[in-house]
Amino acid sequence: MYLYNSATRKKEEFKTHTPGHVELYTCGPTVYHFAHIGNLRSYLMEDVLEKYMRYVGYDVHRVMNITDVGHLTSDADEGEDKMLKGAKRENKTVMEIAQYYTDAFFADCEKLNIKTPDVVEPATNCIEEYIHIVSTLIEKEYAYLAGGNVYFDSSKLPRYYIFNDHNEDDLAVGVREGVEEDTNKRNKNDFVLWFTKSKFEDQALKWDSPWGVGYPGWHIECSCISMKHLGEDLDIHAGGIDNAFPHHTNEIAQSESYLGHKWCNYWFHVMHLNDESGKMSKSKGDFLTVSLLEKKGYDPMAYRLFCLQSHYRKNLVFTWENLDNAVVAYNKLVAKIATFKKEGEVDQTAFNQLKSRFVKALEGDLNTSVAVTAVYDVLKAKCNDATKLAALADFDQVLSLNLISAAEALAKKQAEEEAANADPEIDALVAARTEAKKAKNWAEADRIRDELKARGIEIIDTPQGAKWRKV
Repeated sequence: MYLYNSATRKKEEFKTHTPGHVELYTCGPTVYHFAHIGNLRSYLMEDVLEKYMRYVGYDVHRVMNITDVGHLTSDADEGEDKMLKGAKRENKTVMEIAQYYTDAFFADCEKLNIKTPDVVEPATNCIEEYIHIVSTLIEKEYAYLAGGNVYFDSSKLPRYYIFNDHNEDDLAVGVREGVEEDTNKRNKNDFVLWFTKSKFEDQALKWDSPWGVGYPGWHIECSCISMKHLGEDLDIHAGGIDNAFPHHTNEIAQSESYLGHKWCNYWFHVMHLNDESGKMSKSKGDFLTVSLLEKKGYDPMAYRLFCLQSHYRKNLVFTWENLDNAVVAYNKLVAKIATFKKEGEVDQTAFNQLKSRFVKALEGDLNTSVAVTAVYDVLKAKCNDATKLAALADFDQVLSLNLISAAEALAKKQAEEEAANADPEIDALVAARTEAKKAKNWAEADRIRDELKARGIEIIDTPQGAKWRKV
């Protein structure tokens, strides 16, 4: 299996610290509002990554945090805590906000068939762990106190920028939106490990610490939660591309300074979902959620297919037209599969050939676009329906599009509708027409067709035989 490693900017063969076992960490949501569909694209592609690794035989241990404190409105440690902002917006407590939007997030994930990670840890559960690591960083002189806060000293690192070759001037005060001057910092790239009451007097969640009453910075949370559950050697860290800087950059800085060795081997970043005006963002006001898509009549599986049709390292543009096209594609897939019969034995040779195309697509940097094409290859394959159904069920362990269950539901619905509209006399005429066609008695077949047409009955010839419906 080959994956693009954002840290090295090249595709690399995936190798784990422990053969056959994957330690996987994915950045979770800051639960101050609903997740928009752009956020969920990242979780959806991480879901495919995890499921594919399990599919090819890895034992995967996946951990995700829930940020319920410490994430400020600017990722550069400026503004107010997003959780506090959400609580003020809805006149609720921070913990009420956190619980409500955590539940909403996982409800959306369930609708999209996104598997819940093995461990989900709220940031507020790990205060002792943060204090321990921050204390160690101070002792090792990678951190300092200033203005009541504890900062990581980026000047101690031989290399700070990991994922991009940044122009330092681009990060200067006033150049990039959201970056403001913090006079406590020794260097502009320094970041907060622990805030105290000296910064925000109205902060709702505070804890005692050696440096005063306060709360952790956002970046330290993921490092601690990862190390708590996955140990000192992380195989792969995943998240949206917007997390690469400064969040993941800062995670690497503090984690490797604390540990004294390399922390994570592979970094997996999912590109943005854009609308026609640019990157989707909650700050724009109105934003699209799974629930809103459902209210407009869209099946969440259509949105999942929409995402899978594009590679995770490509920006994806959302338009209603593009989503409508995904709906059409999904419905056609399901309708075709609904015609397959379960009779017969699986042709193992044909099955293996179909599976090899699917695996080849995903083992080359998780190319879901080509993997979806492999689904269409199954539909066109010269093998029996039993083999096709077996291959589709196998692929859906990774794609999670509910193809088989949706097809079965459609076939059942169609059968019920046919039963409700059953008419023995018309059935007999349709059967007589079929026999006439077999006998090449075209005149009689046409006569029966015309008689039925005059009675408001349309005959539809299918590979499975003649069907009829009232028009």
